[in-house]
Amino acid sequence: MSAPVYRGLTWDHPRGYNALAAAAVQAEGLSLHWDKHPLEGFESHPIADLCARYDLVVLDHPHVGEAVAADCLVPVEALFAADEIAGWQAAVAGPSLASYEYAGKHWALPLDAATQVMAYRRARVDTPPTAWVELPALSQRRAVALSLAGPHAILSFQSVCGAFGAGRSRELFMDRTIGREAYALMLALTGDATVRAQALNPIAMLGAIERGEGIDLCPLIYGYVNYATRGVGFADAPRGSGGRIGSTLGGTGIGVSKRCDVTPALLDHLRWLMSEPTQRTFIPQHDGQPALRAAWQDAAVNAATGNFFAATLATVEQALLRPRHDGAIAFQTAASARLRAALLAGEAADPVLDDLETLYRAHHPAGAET
Repeated sequence: MSAPVYRGLTWDHPRGYNALAAAAVQAEGLSLHWDKHPLEGFESHPIADLCARYDLVVLDHPHVGEAVAADCLVPVEALFAADEIAGWQAAVAGPSLASYEYAGKHWALPLDAATQVMAYRRARVDTPPTAWVELPALSQRRAVALSLAGPHAILSFQSVCGAFGAGRSRELFMDRTIGREAYALMLALTGDATVRAQALNPIAMLGAIERGEGIDLCPLIYGYVNYATRGVGFADAPRGSGGRIGSTLGGTGIGVSKRCDVTPALLDHLRWLMSEPTQRTFIPQHDGQPALRAAWQDAAVNAATGNFFAATLATVEQALLRPRHDGAIAFQTAASARLRAALLAGEAADPVLDDLETLYRAHHPAGAET
């Protein structure tokens, strides 16, 4: 009898593909092939369409509300026992598993943990700053660039607000007083380096930092371990009032689509991917960025990666979640475009913040979870 055949979809960076592809080769009792699409495919392609074509889909947590509304994923609770889920919850770094909980269930397993951290060119920055108040002065001496491309303008704004103590609610995207403070800070950092980098996604921006192409430091950018041995240093995201770290969680999880014919062999493969030995050895050895805290704290893993994990673990542990309701991706796209244009044009804060709140209400169903 032939082994069941599965198709999975992930993203086309070595961090998102190489470990999954290598693991599939040695998977027992099943045949698994991973396709890949660009990073931007996360934001641009409806999750229901991907689930109609693939058995396993790598996604990030803003898609869970859309997935629940489309009824296209199998909840993790229908696949694994409660004690297994609780064990993963305790073992992952920060809210990596909690980010996929929506409407009372989890919708993906967090294979990969990431959040916005500080990245800098080691040859140009000896000691990275630790607080937001240091950044405007540093930007007078070094090329400090904000990450504003795609969804990253609004994600950076949420993180700065979080560092200064604000969080969103079902009714409001952000406290107005702190929103003004965050906007003013981002406006002060929208100098020449930010203008030049406005179209760069995190991968492109980290590449520019690595090559010394006009960026010395980015205070909030999604961390990629793959650059940590290439002259790029990583540190915790800057702290705001009260020493708070403000950062918005990224990372990816594996969701099982409703079209998938789930077998014990497939579940065992997913268990293996989430196991501590795999997370501490196999995934880092194949360009991946593990989700389990034990891997982030592992001395050998850190020695091989320029101390990337230990240097940024505190940020992951305190990371904020993005909006996850049905409509969150549309809000994220529209709000980021509005904020990016405003910063580049030097607009006053209040009309911009008014527009962000209007967009949040337009894309957030009344009473829906955030």
